[in-house]
Amino acid sequence: MAVQINPSILSADFSRLAEEARAVEGADWLHVDVMDNHFVPNLTLGVPIVESLSRATDTPLDCHLMIEDPDRWAPQYVEAGAGSVTFHAEAAAAPVRLAREIRAKGARASMALKPATPIEPYEDLLPELDMLLIMTVEPGFGGQAFLDIMLPKIRRTRELIAKHGLELWLQVDGGVSDTTIERCAEAGADVFVAGSAVYGASDPAEAVRALRAKADGACRH
Repeated sequence: MAVQINPSILSADFSRLAEEARAVEGADWLHVDVMDNHFVPNLTLGVPIVESLSRATDTPLDCHLMIEDPDRWAPQYVEAGAGSVTFHAEAAAAPVRLAREIRAKGARASMALKPATPIEPYEDLLPELDMLLIMTVEPGFGGQAFLDIMLPKIRRTRELIAKHGLELWLQVDGGVSDTTIERCAEAGADVFVAGSAVYGASDPAEAVRALRAKADGACRH
């Protein structure tokens, strides 16, 4: 597995997003949390900000849609410049059709699961995806503590991916830090979203490098 580190812009200074995006250009992706104050109790960024970010950085954008009706809105994020778009299984009316539409528009298609949503009912959908996101906190707010009870779910998901012989990225989001990333990697994750662990550091680029080293070490182990 190739480790990928995706800093979450949710923890950045919103008054200087272009600078904050450039501060982590050694990262693999820039994670953009889109919240609508309906699916989750918070309101953040939308299509115009994604369009602006796509022009401000060469780092590809990984948009995580915590919104209602992603079937309608997700394709617009591809058009705005996102290289990867994640919709929630709990919100999508037709996840297979949506994943295929995202892919047809030229982006990677990803599906997210809240902590209480099991992976097993979605096993047959895995070949339609490029990435699966296991939330390791309840979606809606940054800075939450990592939920250790999600580690068995990460392991089960990795087993299902291996069972079907898929080249599917397994992303974790929520409470990922220098004290939790190794456990996530050992459980089978290979894409890591980190917000405050990166943007709360005095040197965000160095924080990305340190997180990558820890995850790499755990994967080799």
